[in-house]
Amino acid sequence: MPAVRLDAVKSFRGLYVDRREDGFVAEIRELPVEELPEGDVTVRVEYSGVNYKDALATLPDGRVVRRYPMIVGIDLAGRVVDSRDARFREGEAVLVTGYDLGVAHFGGLATYARVPAEWVVPLPPGLGTREAMILGTAGFTAGLAVHRLEQQGLRPGDGPVIVTGASGGVGSVAVALLAARGYRVTASTGKAEARDYLRELGAEEVLDRASVSAPSSKPLERQLWAAAVDPVGGATTAFLLQTTRYGGSVAAVGLAGGSDLHTTVFPFILRGVSLLGIDSVYCPMDVRLEVWRRLAAELPAAVLERILAEEVGLERVPGVARELLGGRVRGRVLVRL
Repeated sequence: MPAVRLDAVKSFRGLYVDRREDGFVAEIRELPVEELPEGDVTVRVEYSGVNYKDALATLPDGRVVRRYPMIVGIDLAGRVVDSRDARFREGEAVLVTGYDLGVAHFGGLATYARVPAEWVVPLPPGLGTREAMILGTAGFTAGLAVHRLEQQGLRPGDGPVIVTGASGGVGSVAVALLAARGYRVTASTGKAEARDYLRELGAEEVLDRASVSAPSSKPLERQLWAAAVDPVGGATTAFLLQTTRYGGSVAAVGLAGGSDLHTTVFPFILRGVSLLGIDSVYCPMDVRLEVWRRLAAELPAAVLERILAEEVGLERVPGVARELLGGRVRGRVLVRL
């Protein structure tokens, strides 16, 4: 991409949402560059993604946007066009995920973004801006979940690791990353057509979603998993706690299946099971850098291309958001700015 001087830029385009007296607005809009928020680093965005939180942000009752009007998009990758921080130079490839991006600070589904320097991650060696956003927030969250499980002592020889919601963005990357590290991976999905896809990513076994969310009258069930990565929540999390092996851990990543958790203390006090909360939004920078380094080193481009469902322009994002909320998206959707 040719170099662009910020002083030559007059406007930028982005996915704009606003809550007004005459109703809710979600549309592609062009704004003067002067409306970019305060920040130390201005980025010409090359790629972003469509995440579950982005899809919720396009709804009037999505409850994720904290300030209106807003340019949505919780991740971005691109090149610095202006920096007031010595750590970043013009032309450098960078990425941003989490913090207030796209919910309280203009986000990544736009041609330009301006952010605090403390949010910016230099692209690790071996990762381009396109590959970074095939991974995006979903991939980083999956990487952080595996990182936390291994901090708890998980190792490849410990037994099978289950990934729920495995055909989604977080689940897809988790399956691929665990398989690349030598784990025996069981994937669970509600999409029968995704079974071959999940096996291609490295899953040894693929289970139907219903089999890992069925209610049980017992406080504990047969011990099955050394660990779990769970983007689903709700009844699925309860099932995982009941069936995780002694000393194992469940990494709670999301709530696609519900936010309520009905369980007992028995998995914790009789089997020593740990429930790990995974927060990718305010994760410390030293951990971010390590997780991104390992993602870049361990997931080759061919695997990322399998995870990529579709590459779209900004105009397609509202439609993709509806498909994502309807459970009709497999893997990651990349947005080319």
